[in-house]
This record gives sequence, C-alpha cells and structure tokens, in this order.
Amino acid sequence: MLKKGIQVKIISGKDKGKTGEVLEINRKLNKIKIKSINMIKKHLKPTKENKGGIVSKENFIDQSNVKNIDQNKKEKKTTGKK
Repeated sequence: MLKKGIQVKIISGKDKGKTGEVLEINRKLNKIKIKSINMIKKHLKPTKENKGGIVSKENFIDQSNVKNIDQNKKEKKTTGKK
C-alpha cells in the first residue's frame, strides 16, 4: 500500500529507474506525486504576492508505474501456536 512519505521506484515512463519520496496521493484517480519525478514547467502570471514567470514542479504519475521499495515495511509473521 502506498502512503505519503515512503520511498518508491519508477518502473516505467520517462523517469524509469529513478527513486523518490511520495509527496501527495490522489486515490480517486489512482495517481501520486513523487519528489523531483515527472517535472513540468508551469507558467505563472504575476500577481501582488507572486513575481510570476516559469516554475518547475512535480506532476502526477499513475501509481501502476511505481514500486514500493521502503525499507521500513513491517511484515506480519504468523506463529504456529494453537
């Protein structure tokens, strides 16, 4: 199961082989945002608060294109007691 903050590896697409941390999950669309993966350029208009210009940011990637590689997984082991 994918959760925010775990490490994943990209198994297909333009960033194949890269690893990163999950930043955001959209469960309705089955998409996730990974730190410094699938970067896009976004053009922002200047406002009173923002200067504007071209900003690089992460975009969503389908969760079927990633594999969980987090080392802190806790696996349940069953005991043979009756």
